[in-house]
Amino acid sequence: MTKTQQGLLTGLTLGLAAAFGGFGAFLIVLVFAALGVTVGLVLDGRLDISQFTQGRR
Repeated sequence: MTKTQQGLLTGLTLGLAAAFGGFGAFLIVLVFAALGVTVGLVLDGRLDISQFTQGRR
């Protein structure tokens, strides 16, 4: 799945949440979409979160 297709799918999901669930559902879906993108970037190795997961030195 290309990045364009993923963006389209995310936009459609957010649009459906806004249309049928109202603004609260839209915000919940938006938060979970952002969380999913973040986890995907970490798993792909494109986002380094080691500074947050290691203790102070």
